[in-house]
Amino acid sequence: MPDRNNSLPPLEWIRVFEAAARCGSFTAAAAETGITQSAVSQRIAQLEKRLGTTLFHRHPRAITLTIEGEAWLPHVGSALDTLRDSSQALFGSGRRPLTISASQSVIDLWLTPRLAALTEIAGGQLAVQTMVLGSHDAPEDDVIRIRYGTGDWPHPYKLPLYPENIAPIAAPALTARGGHWNDWPRIACSGPRPGWPDWVARFGGGTTPVPHLRFDTFLSALGAARTGSGVLLGSLALCQDDLAAGRLEHLGPDCLEHHATYWIIAGQEALTRAQWADLTDIIA
Repeated sequence: MPDRNNSLPPLEWIRVFEAAARCGSFTAAAAETGITQSAVSQRIAQLEKRLGTTLFHRHPRAITLTIEGEAWLPHVGSALDTLRDSSQALFGSGRRPLTISASQSVIDLWLTPRLAALTEIAGGQLAVQTMVLGSHDAPEDDVIRIRYGTGDWPHPYKLPLYPENIAPIAAPALTARGGHWNDWPRIACSGPRPGWPDWVARFGGGTTPVPHLRFDTFLSALGAARTGSGVLLGSLALCQDDLAAGRLEHLGPDCLEHHATYWIIAGQEALTRAQWADLTDIIA
């Protein structure tokens, strides 16, 4: 009877291949697996020699999968997922403590209403970290991160929180003045979302008045809008509780769709696949 252990490459080589293929980089695979880039390159070379085929095309600044590598990758991913799930089911608790990192705006406006469900997913052990302003890096570690972008992170777990739709909103105290909202004071918020110039370019309305209030966080700008201090271009998804409660009003039918939004992203060390499935149910 043949020795099946000798017919399979070492699991570590296979794990490095999967990481490199998913990340598109030996450097990123090294960071994820905790070994050096040269060690990643060596393991891939050993794996290719064992299999008798080339898995990657090496370019000066990038790697791409060969046809053989592309054909093998889904089978490798499925096998690793099965091994991970069975190990967790047999030997793990199934409810790993979770750590979520997000901006204060997302924590207050999106996470807080869902704390009960998130705590249950975390088995009663949930930690929430405030993202430092301007820190948009997203290392693949044991932290679940909520970041604004287009989803181009290498993480195996990622899902947009909601479609980003932006529209002018104001408090009833301001709308009671009468007249057209184009004549009312404006509130601006720095960040990746479109601002007043983008709104005017899309929907017209003449020269954009200079906002008399500017904030560096959406949460602060939203608080100013609640007081009737001006019109804010707000993310409708983050403002839904205020809109439903009547604290703010959507001014007119127009809405600016944006290609970027908040994504929840995580590596395999941050949570189990079962927890990720539960998390996607909350997002959906």
